[in-house]
Amino acid sequence: MMRSTVIRLIIAFILLPPSIGLSARAPVSEATEACLGCHSSLHPGIVEEWQKSRHARVAPRDALREKPIARRISATDIPDRLKYVSVGCAECHTLRVEHHADAFIHNEVEIHVVVSPRDCAVCHVTEADEYAENIMAHARGNLVDNPVFQDLQLSIIGTPVMSDAGIRYEPADADTRAEACEYCHGTRLVHKGMETRNTDMGEMEFPRIDGWPNQGVGRINLDGSLGSCAACHTRHAFSIEAARKPYTCGECHVGPDVPAYKVYTASKHGNIFSAAGADWDFAAVPWTIGKDFTAPTCGACHMSLLVNTDGQTVVQRTHAMSDRLAWRIFGLPFSHPHPRRPETSIIRNRDGLPLPTDFDGTPASEFLIAPLEQETRNRTLQAVCLGCHGKAWVDGHWKRFENTLETTDRDILTATRLMEEIWARGYAQGLAQQASPFDEAIERTWCDSWLFYANTVRFASAMAGGGDFGVFADGRYQLSRRIRELADELALRKRLFPPPEPITRNGAPRRTADPGGRIALRR
Repeated sequence: MMRSTVIRLIIAFILLPPSIGLSARAPVSEATEACLGCHSSLHPGIVEEWQKSRHARVAPRDALREKPIARRISATDIPDRLKYVSVGCAECHTLRVEHHADAFIHNEVEIHVVVSPRDCAVCHVTEADEYAENIMAHARGNLVDNPVFQDLQLSIIGTPVMSDAGIRYEPADADTRAEACEYCHGTRLVHKGMETRNTDMGEMEFPRIDGWPNQGVGRINLDGSLGSCAACHTRHAFSIEAARKPYTCGECHVGPDVPAYKVYTASKHGNIFSAAGADWDFAAVPWTIGKDFTAPTCGACHMSLLVNTDGQTVVQRTHAMSDRLAWRIFGLPFSHPHPRRPETSIIRNRDGLPLPTDFDGTPASEFLIAPLEQETRNRTLQAVCLGCHGKAWVDGHWKRFENTLETTDRDILTATRLMEEIWARGYAQGLAQQASPFDEAIERTWCDSWLFYANTVRFASAMAGGGDFGVFADGRYQLSRRIRELADELALRKRLFPPPEPITRNGAPRRTADPGGRIALRR
């Protein structure tokens, strides 16, 4: 078997194109050459993609020679075995093997399958540290550790089962969760031992990993780290170009709950990107406003290091995401100041629920950033806008956006008061009755009002996303309709199930409505 591998290695190395072989700008390590010897035939898509990447072309030593503002790596102390060669298969998949539960011997080399942010941190230490403090990195925990969110998830992807009491929901299986909510939020990876597989190289041992494959932003990795850099910098090119284009963000932020991508495509910015984006330089570091691009993408507003044409820094690069976000407009059910910490499952409102506001819209201020911090973040994001717009334009846009937050929150307060009366009268069962607030049809109407329609109005306003998205597509028209449906349903139930009549003198039973809206008899 080893002889066959060596022969394949020699043949493959001879046939490797110049970009990987002897004349490559960055030398390829012997360990990576051994990987390429087999995988250039077995997985040509991976090898060809890597071969075109910056990792293949530029060794860390050469990356460090760039001016600080133009560097793509933030570490300064790169281990010698990594510094002078291209960042190839072995350089990533043999890093920190002692920390990876999936480490195993493969062709006499100890490797691991899943590369984590802590591996990337060997070169990108600042980026990895910032990402670890990002809500995205905690996306899985924020979902599975929040009982209200778990209840919402159960009502959506759980299995409905008939029972004497009606429909109940059983938890979804692991594969369903992995391709549903956990596709973006991330799975928990668990090493389940080894298995033998038949390969083109004969029988070989590989680790079995529950939760794999997954590139969710909050994935819990086998070294205990959180997240996946490949969520945005896709394997095996890991390009900054892909991360800067809106298509990447659209993979998860397409809506209708978080409709950022579809709103962007309908916006003036999205229109300019569609028309002129093919001529932009998405690889430039730093990214120069007006020269390298002429309208913002998601990356320009929220992450990238931007400079003006004089080379002056407009905003610093960040992987924390929250540095430029004062408001969290994903309504739960109301908009609110951004959380102080990325672990949002620790938030408790006055009722003890893991929600950032009460049901009357009062924020859980202890867990949310203060107005002064909001103002700082607003100024940071507005600096991006001011690169192309005058101050009057930016101020006017912000005024409208904050008015939208106020008006949509007021609408959702009306919807929530209607829903609370429905619960109080026993026409549906909610949290006060120790029941799900999401599993009945009327509750879904309430949920739609904020999860889809108020959210769309807010995103359309924040991103100047075109009037139609904020009005007819998934906006105010649908929001007002859902509020009308709640009001009509409440009125109908009041007529069908009036308050209990007094008990008659002869002790005749009186009729009451049970929590499910069915007629019950009481004495």
